[in-house]
Order: sequence, then C-alpha cells, then structure tokens
Amino acid sequence: MPRGPQPFGLISAGFAVASRSEADLSSSTNKRVRVGIGGWTYEPWRDNFYPEGLPHSRELHYASRQLTAIEVNGTYYSSFKPPTFKKWHDETPEDFVFSLKASRFATNRKQLSAAGESVSRFVESGITELGDKLGPIVWQFMPSKSFDPEDFEAFLALLPRKEGSRALRHVLDVRHPSFMTPAYLALARKYQAATVFTDSDKFPSFADLTSDFVYARLMMSDAGQKTGYAPKALDAWAEAAKTWAGGGLPEALPCVEEGTRGTKSTKGAKSTRDVFIYFINGAKEKAPAAAGALIQRLS
Repeated sequence: MPRGPQPFGLISAGFAVASRSEADLSSSTNKRVRVGIGGWTYEPWRDNFYPEGLPHSRELHYASRQLTAIEVNGTYYSSFKPPTFKKWHDETPEDFVFSLKASRFATNRKQLSAAGESVSRFVESGITELGDKLGPIVWQFMPSKSFDPEDFEAFLALLPRKEGSRALRHVLDVRHPSFMTPAYLALARKYQAATVFTDSDKFPSFADLTSDFVYARLMMSDAGQKTGYAPKALDAWAEAAKTWAGGGLPEALPCVEEGTRGTKSTKGAKSTRDVFIYFINGAKEKAPAAAGALIQRLS
C-alpha cells in the first residue's frame, strides 16, 4: 500500500508532556487543528501521563487539559445514555472536542443498506448533549469489508446531516484496498463525508480530500521513542496539519487521484479546513506524548 516518505517515518528523540495553555490555540491555524488520542482510560498512562495518585474519575478532566480532542472508542462497542455525554461535556474545557466512533452494529454487517435502524439509534442516543464539543462521527468498517458502490451509497444516504438543530460531520474509516478508487472518492464527496487518512502499513493509506475537513489517525508510534514519533516526523506532521488547515494537500502523502493534488479544496469545500489528528494504536502508551509534542509544534 502507498506510504508517506521518510520525513513521516520514525527516528530517535525525547519529550516530556506539558500542559497546553490558552496560547496553544491562539493562532487561527491552531484553532482549526485538533490533536488528541483514543480514549482516556489506559493503564500504562497511569505511569507516564497521569499524575501519580490521580483518581480514575479525574482522568478525563486531566487529559482534556493536556490535549485538544479525544476520539471515543467506547461508543463503537457500547451504548451510552444522554447523561453520560452531558457529563463529558461538563468535565472538559470550552474549546475541547470529542470525536465519536459510531456503533459497530451500523457498519459490521453484510448489507450496509439495511443499517438505517442502527444509524438512527446511535445518532439519537444523546450525542448532541456534547453541544459544541461534538466533533466528527467515525464510521469504521471491517478490514474485510470491500467496496460495493451501490450498497455503500445506500449506506451514505442513511447518514443524517443534522440531529435536531445540531449539524453532524461524518468520517469514513474504510480499511479494504478496494476503496482506493475514484468511484469511492466520488461517492464520499457527493455525501460530504471525510475519509480517514492513516499512516499505518496495515490499512489503505490515501490522503485524497473528500470533505471540507480532514481526519487523520496516526498509528505508527514506536515504543523506542519517548515521543512515539521522532522530532523530524513530528515536524513533518505539524507542517502537514498547517497545510491541511490552510486548504492545501501535503505533497508527501499518497493519493489515489494524483492529478488533483494541486487543488486547494474539494468541490464545495472551504478555503480553510478543520483538521483532526489522533494518535491511535501502535505503541499506544506513547500516544499522549506524541499528541503533546505535536500540539507544542502548532502553538
């Protein structure tokens, strides 16, 4: 599968997590770029991220003041009630954002066109209690799920643009090589859904823009690096984030449609974009350090 060049690779370095300040989000670019991790409960983080003795009940409070976003994985496996989403809202800073992985019952099925009830159940579960902190909804598909244009379009047509008065943004995490085709890109753009970009060598890696925002899941952190990624790699991701936020497409990243690389935006997209970058998997214990290092580079 296509991969990014060496600047996005892994080289040696060190880093200590620092609390983000209001200055970290002071520039217009930083306000558009959100950087975070997957979830906030992970035992190794008790040793290298959370302060000693911090109660488990205070982990979200702490993590949300070091990072600018969190991708919630629990919503993929379980249902949550409105009071839970409201609690998350109330525990986090005003500028914080949650991305939610949608229920697996909507995406892990043979016939996606039959997912309407599962889609509605998730969207109507109380997620809008997050208010302005509700970020993109991630619809993640099994690696074995191949691209069926007719069935996939039927699924996209099920995704609501709004829940009540709250606009919704959708992200497609497609993980089978058959999606690396202009036909898929055209469908995603038609329904204004972003496509996950990943640096993983296990899943398709393509940076073609399909919406007016960008969603990246970085999965190659290295346990041998104090920051998960080396300084040069983090420098490159910071530049990529700035390019995305400014309406461009980073030259170093692979695309299906190379001929569109020079365009500033997809049809109907803004000249600037919101960008969401999450450090996921790989050496997961290093994710907070990697996210903190990237936030520092963007401040």
